[in-house]
Amino acid sequence: MVRKLTGFRRIVVKIGSSLLVDTAKGNLRRTWLESLADDICDLHDAGVELVIVSSGAIALGRHQLRLHPGELLLEEAQAAAAVGQISLARAYTEALRARGLLAGQILLTPGDTEQRRRYLNARQTVDRLLGLGAIPVVNENDTVSTAEIRYGDNDRLAARVALMTSADCLVLLSDIDGLYTAPPAQHPDAEFLAEVPAITAEIEAMAGAAGSELSRGGMKTKIEAGRIATSAGTSMVIASGKTLHPLTAISSGARATWFPAPTSPVTSRKKWIAGQLKIVGSVTIDAGAVTALRSGKSLLPAGVVSVAGAFRRGDAVILRDPAGHEVGRGLIAYDRDDAERLAGRKSGDIEAILGYRGRSEMIHRDDMVLHGEEIAATGVK
Repeated sequence: MVRKLTGFRRIVVKIGSSLLVDTAKGNLRRTWLESLADDICDLHDAGVELVIVSSGAIALGRHQLRLHPGELLLEEAQAAAAVGQISLARAYTEALRARGLLAGQILLTPGDTEQRRRYLNARQTVDRLLGLGAIPVVNENDTVSTAEIRYGDNDRLAARVALMTSADCLVLLSDIDGLYTAPPAQHPDAEFLAEVPAITAEIEAMAGAAGSELSRGGMKTKIEAGRIATSAGTSMVIASGKTLHPLTAISSGARATWFPAPTSPVTSRKKWIAGQLKIVGSVTIDAGAVTALRSGKSLLPAGVVSVAGAFRRGDAVILRDPAGHEVGRGLIAYDRDDAERLAGRKSGDIEAILGYRGRSEMIHRDDMVLHGEEIAATGVK
């Protein structure tokens, strides 16, 4: 069955170093990048929002700095990233601008997707860029990342970006066209898998561990990315990027391995919020707010009666009704002190009360799960 990328709302596309950079010369593959930009433009015109997670900074920088082949020391890799990231950003800017699109660079460290407050900041930045019609181009901030604190590969970074942005599809473009029952280079008779309904121990065993010289990733990291993505409700596809117009090729039925999401992104995200976050406070809301939340609305300051706990913006809190019963859980948009000052007030008064223009919602509906839905399903009481 052919799956067209135009059927998705928001897609994260991961580009491997070996696709962007000529191994022998260390130069950017400009013709390939131009063809990718064509695909991005076509999908953008079709109403699809796209986020690019691009490797290549270190690969470009090491050539420009004339560094030795093979594994680099940490400080060498950081220096290469500092030089190469400028070239990489310029290349994307020029390729997209020629097609009437703007590129916005975002460099992330693990704290930006693993720590809730920074997670929300990064998500809001990406959402705003997409809302303005720009194409976010994301990479790991290798210049400041250390060996102990880093994603380590852009496959897993792309999966976390997909989770962070509530994307419904993650595309991993690589130098291989999908998953085989064994590494095809060593096992020519290995069977190709067009679809992986679930990532089992058997599937994990099929993945090889090694990546190329220019890439830190391998099939193993792609399978790990698939686990992250599908558990958050995001479908994933591994496809070859060697051909020109690789995204168009996927929609045209090119060989690829699909990892379909078992449930919708919103449902899985609510399970994630309900079951995996440390609860550090509570918010008591009035009866009208309870009714509004049940009908799918966000929690506004006007519906808040009181707050408790030492929480900060982005932390997980319990929502309680006037009788003290748990209504749900969510990620709060304000620190404890500010939330207390806003309790019972209108959203239009936020700037006058706090001195800055904050979010109109105390907790957005996408950052909330209500009791009796996914909380019960995940066993959280």
